[in-house]
Amino acid sequence: MCCALTIIIDIFVRMEMNLILAALATYVLNVPFGYVRQGYKKFSVMWFIAIHAPIPFVVLFRHLFGLGFELYTYPIMVSAFFLGQFTGKKTRIYFDAKKLKQEVELTDTKKDRS
Repeated sequence: MCCALTIIIDIFVRMEMNLILAALATYVLNVPFGYVRQGYKKFSVMWFIAIHAPIPFVVLFRHLFGLGFELYTYPIMVSAFFLGQFTGKKTRIYFDAKKLKQEVELTDTKKDRS
């Protein structure tokens, strides 16, 4: 009994570690797609492609990490997917604002010289 319980716990821990690793891979994969998506008009073709292009890779991650398609994995994987998209979007907004601020400072400096 004790040995069977240890085996069951070991399988559960391994499954959870695989789920965490697959979610992390999904998150990292979606950051650049969210970054690119921010540059396109909402609901345009390229915007949809930036959202849907990583989906086959997420399915591949599920297969490679041995997750299957159990119901309990969906909230974690979907959250990792959209959190990666959101992080990429916010990164793009941050860098665009920083670039705009530098351009404004540069043009203000040029105006002051004239």
